[in-house]
Amino acid sequence: MRQIYYFFADAARIALQSIWSQKLRAFLTLLGVIFGVASVVVMGASISGFNGYIVSTIGRILGANHFMMARFAHQGEWSEEDWDRAWKRNKPLRWEDYEWMLANCKGCAEVGANVNTSVNLKYEEHELFGTNIVGVTASMGQIENKTIPEGRFIAAHEVEHAALVCVIGGDVRDQFFLGEILSGRP
Repeated sequence: MRQIYYFFADAARIALQSIWSQKLRAFLTLLGVIFGVASVVVMGASISGFNGYIVSTIGRILGANHFMMARFAHQGEWSEEDWDRAWKRNKPLRWEDYEWMLANCKGCAEVGANVNTSVNLKYEEHELFGTNIVGVTASMGQIENKTIPEGRFIAAHEVEHAALVCVIGGDVRDQFFLGEILSGRP
């Protein structure tokens, strides 16, 4: 037992003498170890945070408590015959389908609907080609986690009463409303 004590005491004495005699080398080694451990911790925390962000974002859009109904759901390229066959086979979704889902889906936190098309906009000398227009229910802002830098998203009472309101994107604002006051903001 005494021999083991002397062994560790001598090892500690030799190590301290070596550190004291080679101060710069010891400092640089210690600095290297500190930076190495810190970089591993920072990378681990970054990966963990990024993973959490991805899981929450994708989970909100395609997660376990979210599903989408669409007339067409496909991957890859479809031939003209495939489109014709799907167009004839798959019935279009109607407003009544949304209302049924809203009334009967007890496990759904939110139920929403949207329909979209693409049009060319023109007003006086301004034109904007291929503008995507999406009609949505008020809950789609929450479901898709929409953030709007100015103004607000469509409210439920506006959808219920078919109010003539809209949310426009930056391209439409810049092309048609540059310099005008929108929603009480310059």
